[in-house]
Amino acid sequence: MNHALPFFRRLLPAAAATLLALSLAGCASTPSKPAAARAADAAAPVFYPSLPNPPRIQYLTTLAGERDLAAEKGKFAEFILGNEGERHQLVQPYGVAMTGSKVYVADSRAPGLAVFDMAQRRFSLVAGVGGGRMKQPLNVRIDSDGTKYVTDGGREQVLVYDRDDRFVAAYGRQGQFKPIDLAIVGERLYVTDITHHQVHVLDKRSGRSLFTFGQAGSEIGELFHPTNIALGTDGDLYVVETGNYRVQRFTPEGKPVRTYGAVGSVPGSFARPKGIAIDRAGRMYVGDAAFENVQIFDATGRILMDFGQAGEGAEGLSLPAGVTVSYEGIEAFRQFVAPGFKVEYLVLVASQFGPNKVDVFAFGSMSGMDDPAAAAAGPALAAR
Repeated sequence: MNHALPFFRRLLPAAAATLLALSLAGCASTPSKPAAARAADAAAPVFYPSLPNPPRIQYLTTLAGERDLAAEKGKFAEFILGNEGERHQLVQPYGVAMTGSKVYVADSRAPGLAVFDMAQRRFSLVAGVGGGRMKQPLNVRIDSDGTKYVTDGGREQVLVYDRDDRFVAAYGRQGQFKPIDLAIVGERLYVTDITHHQVHVLDKRSGRSLFTFGQAGSEIGELFHPTNIALGTDGDLYVVETGNYRVQRFTPEGKPVRTYGAVGSVPGSFARPKGIAIDRAGRMYVGDAAFENVQIFDATGRILMDFGQAGEGAEGLSLPAGVTVSYEGIEAFRQFVAPGFKVEYLVLVASQFGPNKVDVFAFGSMSGMDDPAAAAAGPALAAR
């Protein structure tokens, strides 16, 4: 199935695209639209590719604050009670993770982890206390036992919280690294360091440094402003280099394997890549803060399609940062799924600017609209 890639229609000028402007915590916050307005925007299902093409991605809903978990108020109640539900809003989200029916958002300016409990319809903020107080949380990763690892750029540490969100430990000494993201691999943590252009490998239990790999540069094996990182189905690590406009793949021991993408304005290239996630079929999702979309690649690095776009619409993205794939929590969003659309997993994308929010998408297929030839060719081709 052929899907024209629309995301270059608002491509930034080449000169602007070459500026890093990472803006991890410096963007101004703009209040998001009321839930009712966003609901009106999303009244008709939004698919990628759009109908009548067989869709693979559906935009489901947006999480921007406490009000998105509550039932809509009537006009009279709105007049009497006001917009109390708008009190607790995301300020500047960067990373997002999901466990069970809970969505955890690293809000760098709250600062803390905003928790959307989709089952209980509750919003809370985990800021930490004492030695566990957060300063500039950028990403959160959740282990199989519920332990949460938070990269805090302000503290320049990795903070550890248990399954009940209680502070456990802080990894990293002063000046060791400025962590942006991490990947959990067995008993190791792979932490990207934007200051020293490296990946630090830590013991998961103690925080002890095991080794590092990478150095400043643009050659294979070198890194420049590494931001987000993901574990592939092949066991390798995929590191987004925002400064080199590419994704670089390494073995668990730090040996470079290959790179994906380059700076440019053609499909498969990047202007300001940040978030990355990899699904069980090896498809790679890379968010680009300049293109304001997410591109999907197959395991060989071939561009398949993209989704999302800039704009004020419900599904519009604004400086997307964190991208996460979740096979959990699908039922919590079932009410938003279009009739006939079969969901395989969720894709969550955090926007740092404008309407500060997390958009929830679903990857799947529409019943009766699959291309048998594409499906027979494998999961990568079936995503096109």
